Amino acid sequence: MSRLTILKISFRSAGVENVIYPVIISDGNEFILIDCGYPACLPILQQAATDNGIDLSQLTKVIITHHDFDHMGALAGLKRTYPNSKVLASAQEERYISGKQKSLRLEQAEAIYDTLPEDRKQAAKQFQRVLEEVETAEVDQTLNDGDIFPWCGGIEIIATPGHMPGHISIYHIESKTLIAGDALVAENGELAIANPQYTIDMMGAKKSIKKLLDYEIDTLICYHGGIVTREIKAALQKISTD
Repeated sequence: MSRLTILKISFRSAGVENVIYPVIISDGNEFILIDCGYPACLPILQQAATDNGIDLSQLTKVIITHHDFDHMGALAGLKRTYPNSKVLASAQEERYISGKQKSLRLEQAEAIYDTLPEDRKQAAKQFQRVLEEVETAEVDQTLNDGDIFPWCGGIEIIATPGHMPGHISIYHIESKTLIAGDALVAENGELAIANPQYTIDMMGAKKSIKKLLDYEIDTLICYHGGIVTREIKAALQKISTD
């Protein structure tokens, strides 16, 4: 029998209080963390795990849904602290997580900089510096759409491009739980598509949401917004057709 633990992490970034929800799936053999938070938030992640009766030294795998800094920012420090853990990500995202290619989010920030009004440029430049300073980490195993692993009662990898081209979501078969990363957000308990400002391909994002209708989902966990358990299929249908 596996255990699914949702960590609530509060973290202040650029003067704004943010709450994120990394997930740990574990059984007697595997201990898998899905996404790991902002740069420098490793101590907060460790404390949240401890508060939930979890020892991160047992970590076997870290799955990164995509390379945004709030999802992989703590990855390099996590890997140094727990060197026996393996880093997993989609084949498309591996190049950015490992630093082989410049972050698409940084490219996006640089591209819009000159179009911004003067009163927003200082904050925009600060955001660019944050992205530039994110420490990269080697990916040990690449994942593809439809991969199914026996870990922790069964895990299926679902390619959900849109927010980022290589974005993945993780379906926990045993509990019928979808860990959506940034494919979706929860706002006051209601599902919505991720922030359009940070979605690279909105049409692709909606196609990804439509794809999720093929799964029986009892619980959906958004990295931003947390747990949704009510009327999931109806919400997915509405989002994918709006």
